[in-house]
Amino acid sequence: MEPSATKLKWRMLLVTMLCYLFFYTGRHNFGWAVKGMVASLHIPYSTIGWISFCMLIGYAIGQFINGNLADRLSPKLMVVTGAYLSIATNIAISFSGSAISIMILWGLNGFFQSMAWAPGAKLINNWWGEHERGKAFGFYTMAAGFSSAVTYLISIVLLQQGIEWRMLFRLPVLLLLVSATIFLFVAKNKPDEDILNESSTSNDNHDWIGRYREAFGNKRFLLTSLSFGFESMARYGLIFWVPVHFLGKNWKDNPGNIWVTFLLPVGMAIGALCFGVLSDSLFKGNRLQAIVVGMLVSGMLSILIYFVPTHQVLLSGVLMLLTGFFVYGPQACYWPLSPDMLGSRLTGTGVGIMNMCGYLFAAIGEPFLGYVIDLTGNSNNIFVVTAIACGVSALVAMIVARMGPAVPGNKQLVNKGII
Repeated sequence: MEPSATKLKWRMLLVTMLCYLFFYTGRHNFGWAVKGMVASLHIPYSTIGWISFCMLIGYAIGQFINGNLADRLSPKLMVVTGAYLSIATNIAISFSGSAISIMILWGLNGFFQSMAWAPGAKLINNWWGEHERGKAFGFYTMAAGFSSAVTYLISIVLLQQGIEWRMLFRLPVLLLLVSATIFLFVAKNKPDEDILNESSTSNDNHDWIGRYREAFGNKRFLLTSLSFGFESMARYGLIFWVPVHFLGKNWKDNPGNIWVTFLLPVGMAIGALCFGVLSDSLFKGNRLQAIVVGMLVSGMLSILIYFVPTHQVLLSGVLMLLTGFFVYGPQACYWPLSPDMLGSRLTGTGVGIMNMCGYLFAAIGEPFLGYVIDLTGNSNNIFVVTAIACGVSALVAMIVARMGPAVPGNKQLVNKGII
């Protein structure tokens, strides 16, 4: 007997979550390798910022390309290919001996990592209907948040075992190898589809240029992507530089600090699930309102962290947990806005463009934050920059909420407060 439709859609969501749960082991491991890399290869923090910039730019370019391809090709095969190529790149970096080679490889890794999110979103959108979209994307975003937590946890354990920085690019990605292989054999692109012929066919005969033209012609969607860009700048500013801030000159003198950083991605994961569910229930589908609330609160929390010394471990930990909750939770509200504003057939294209914008802004922020740390000698200033980014993100989202409908004539979505 064939499994019911409900069981199948949950199976597809869970296996996609499982795969993405370990995707960041090939991306968020970099921040933990920075201290050892700087000491071993004598690389200044400003150069580290540019290395991170290359990865983010590679990811942004990849999102722009791969999101569109996800509306035409097999999302499943795109996710798996990206995973395997990212694993190979990470291992290659572990044998590198110069900043230039690491910069090139890390940029390529960004492109390979980009082959997962938009295709995964496309697959989930194929299985989940409009009224449950917020919940489904909330779970999916939660997996990404816990992916950061998993990477943080593995990196912390390896560092405490005295493992050198190169192993941070070799060991964690083994988990991605396992999860991607499971995804390859279990995932199915859409209901009632021949598993041997899984190319998406719901493109309404639009070519790839037509899909871009339609997405870029929606001003409300573009402003929403701009808001997402500033949210991503804040999020990545925290994800990448918080370990550098709390590790300090010698983290072994204050071992409690390293666990404070772990609470940031934990808060992010919980926030993603809560915001996804609340956007469908408490906010009645008004995802922009949820975004504004989350970004304003995260900005205020970042300012509070600025004034709290790192040796106050308990208070710092609580603030890290809450900041992660509110800075990342709104992402679960951004992703459903793509099919809400553009229609389901442009889900991959929309998610790709939005994520491209996010990573372009994050890329700009990374070398800037590295420069700020080099200039001031104080990593605490990263929280001022992230607070400003959160405020701008909330402001743009407010502007979008006051604009007219994104899809003319779609009264059903307008009445629901979604567009």
